[in-house]
Amino acid sequence: MERDSLGEVPVPAGALYGAQTQRAVLNFPVSGQRFPRAFLEALGLVKAAAAGVNRELGVLDGVVARAIESAAEEVAAGGHDEHFPVDVFQTGSGTSTNMNANEVIATLASRRLGVPVHPNDHVNRGQSSNDVIPTVIHVSAALELTRRLLPALAHLSSAIARKSETLRGVVKNGRTHLMDAMPILMSQELSGWQTQVEDSAARLQSVLPRLLRLALGGTAVGTGVNTHPRFGAAAAARLASATGLPFTTAPNYFAAISGMDTAVELSGHLKTAAVSLMKIANDLRWMNSGPLSGLGEISLPALQPGSSIMPGKVNPVIPESVAMVCARVIGNDAAVTIAGQSGNFQLNVMLPLIAVSLLDSIALLSASATLLADRAVQGFTVHGERLRALAERNPILATVLTAKTGYDRSAQIVKRAVAENRAIKDVALEMSGLPREELNTLLDPVKATSSGA
Repeated sequence: MERDSLGEVPVPAGALYGAQTQRAVLNFPVSGQRFPRAFLEALGLVKAAAAGVNRELGVLDGVVARAIESAAEEVAAGGHDEHFPVDVFQTGSGTSTNMNANEVIATLASRRLGVPVHPNDHVNRGQSSNDVIPTVIHVSAALELTRRLLPALAHLSSAIARKSETLRGVVKNGRTHLMDAMPILMSQELSGWQTQVEDSAARLQSVLPRLLRLALGGTAVGTGVNTHPRFGAAAAARLASATGLPFTTAPNYFAAISGMDTAVELSGHLKTAAVSLMKIANDLRWMNSGPLSGLGEISLPALQPGSSIMPGKVNPVIPESVAMVCARVIGNDAAVTIAGQSGNFQLNVMLPLIAVSLLDSIALLSASATLLADRAVQGFTVHGERLRALAERNPILATVLTAKTGYDRSAQIVKRAVAENRAIKDVALEMSGLPREELNTLLDPVKATSSGA
């Protein structure tokens, strides 16, 4: 039996948590979804930093503080994840999970010392759920962004660049509105993908300075009640030392606690990255379509049988997986947007939803960017002869004649070539009045891909 301010609560005998966590388990049997490892790591890091600062500032006994630090570091390292059972769909401040951490760390520290360590008076000293959870959101997102997503996007960009180098000189028909357009080099097409990926990374990088500003020190409503005036800055410095990221205190605690605008900004950039990856994934799917009745421009690596009924069928499974991830990330952004505007007066009350949505998007995009690089971009083969043959027959090549013949005559050449299913050069020879040698030069599809064409 454990006791809190509401009375006694039966808690599983082997649990490290106490009454408040157990009440939350009983109150929120919603999804069965718990906070991810990245969030629990950051939560442990924050609690360890807080204990260390309280020890240095003389507001917490040194022996007790060191026991709390050690226990919190165990939480950060993943040693006690099974003792964090609270559903993510809980109280909007995340108080249940903050108290879950306080109780687990207090139990571990008490066992280490052989004397009681209090979850509120000791572990939570100088803190509130209202500044701890926003801080953990920023710390966990910053760590996942720098450790996982930015490296994954860099890996994808490099894979596209390497593939592009092998495709210089491979010409194909461009397409606008899914209709044949002027020729393009495959290396040019891939350069577009590469820039999209690099721009996504740059956008994500741009939010880091704001993500590194922490709410810790504002306590309940931003005034810093019940904490030492140097607590926030000192805790941020400790977190910077522990993680290698230059965390600092938020310039305005009231904004940091009541609003989650930086989280919304980050989510928007994650959505933009998802849009870019979905575009690339869908281009690959279209280019791979066929092999007979589709575009048939490339063949993606054959990774698994594609049908339970049609033997020999192989599907573009990696681009399809990536596209589904991107749809999920776009949905997560909608959730974060709604949650972000739920900062009522001095506190946002959808913090757990923001946390889990951001970390879900970062994890999914990290894995998908790596898969797209390693199992799609790196290994696809190009049907170069087919591509060039189609490009040479492309009637839209008549676009390059407009400077010589005018738009209307070029349009007539295109219409006749399509209607008679003839090569554009042959029709142009009859209708343009230009000599064959000049037409051969003008209607070279590779030459048409340069800006001087």
